[in-house]
Amino acid sequence: MLHRRIYQFFIIYCLGLSGLFAFKYTLGLSDYVIPSPTDVWSTAQEYLFPFSMDVLDTLGVAVVGHMISICLAAVVAVIGGKANWIGSFIKMAAYNIQAYPIVAVAPIIFILFGDGLTSRLLITAMICYFPLLLSFIGIVSQPVPDIEHFYDVTGQTTWWLPLKVRMFENTGKLITVISGSATVAMVGTIIAEFIAADAGIGYRIRIALYQSDLSKILVALFLIGICTSLYLFALEFMGKKIQQRMDVQ
Repeated sequence: MLHRRIYQFFIIYCLGLSGLFAFKYTLGLSDYVIPSPTDVWSTAQEYLFPFSMDVLDTLGVAVVGHMISICLAAVVAVIGGKANWIGSFIKMAAYNIQAYPIVAVAPIIFILFGDGLTSRLLITAMICYFPLLLSFIGIVSQPVPDIEHFYDVTGQTTWWLPLKVRMFENTGKLITVISGSATVAMVGTIIAEFIAADAGIGYRIRIALYQSDLSKILVALFLIGICTSLYLFALEFMGKKIQQRMDVQ
């Protein structure tokens, strides 16, 4: 499975790179605008290792930010799913906060917390949590009539039991949503680093952009794709194991 995912990424990346070079030579653009294959290869040899360390740094922040966003979305979904004033208020507040573009909120975060790890985690979690929140709210708000009615009739219902039943019945959907949101977490971390951070691959891309060095950006994009593919595979693998264990139970 892992090798298939890596092969698929290689195919997509090579197709994109081939299209870029075709565009370059068709229009006769100079190497300053779009680098030649030789330039990209020499840049890859020189920066592959240092950029790999930057991507691993970004991946670490993305994973932690992803976990924070999952917990945050789960808590807000559980409370917001309640049909009362507090639940409605929390859900509306979560929606309204998401309405603000991250580029408008990020300067406030960087002013309060600086350009270090805390700011990167906050921005990652803010970008990643909303898609998770929508899915979680949909799951916890969707009753499972037959099972829940049984517990109601037998008098075993507690506040937590319906949520547990709904999450158990939608385990596959939960795993798919969490795995899919991993790419959003990676994007959120790179955006945070690109805006004002002083570390990570997003920071390196920003410097390369200021230097008009497209070769470095292409190398960075390659490494980002590899790391994201590995993270997605790890999440899907754990999800399948969890699903198999729950099916047995």
